[in-house]
Amino acid sequence: MTKESPSPSDPELVEAILRGDEDSFEQLVKRYEGRLVNYLMRFLRDLGEAHDLAQEVFLKAYRALDRYDSSYKFSTWLFRVAQNAAIDRIRKRRLVLVSMDRPGKHADTDKVWEFPSNEKTPYGHLRNRERGDAIQEGIDALPWEYRELIVMRHFGELSYGEIATLKDMPLGTVKNKLFRGRQMLKEKLADFLSD
Repeated sequence: MTKESPSPSDPELVEAILRGDEDSFEQLVKRYEGRLVNYLMRFLRDLGEAHDLAQEVFLKAYRALDRYDSSYKFSTWLFRVAQNAAIDRIRKRRLVLVSMDRPGKHADTDKVWEFPSNEKTPYGHLRNRERGDAIQEGIDALPWEYRELIVMRHFGELSYGEIATLKDMPLGTVKNKLFRGRQMLKEKLADFLSD
């Protein structure tokens, strides 16, 4: 049995890409694509658009790779590019960041948020959908400063340190705001969760 060599680190892949190794960029894309799409989905509320924008973000990152500062984590830099691209996309759509479409408003853009359930009954599936809708509405109702951090942490899967770097905030402030945002979300969901 042969030992597999460890996967190259992000800085190693970046160096290889800058030397002309395009396969290394493919490895970076595979490493971050799922997290990036999930992160963008929370901003854009449209899976197809999140996939499209993720491709644009990877292209932007590839073109700007020579300007990447390796003193920062690659993931932090990539998610900053993604955040800026998402905000630009939202501005182009002329949406106010704090307002989100509600079911029934635009039939062709209504989204159903489903969460996995151990229940196999139709009631279980309905309850799951209702729970997902309630959570999404609770997140949508948070002030932008808290919602953005919750999306970064729980859907973008960024560490507290990465968020602090992205937002140019002290680590303690990030932790405090996330704690406060979760508390606000818990309060908003209290009625639903007590059913």
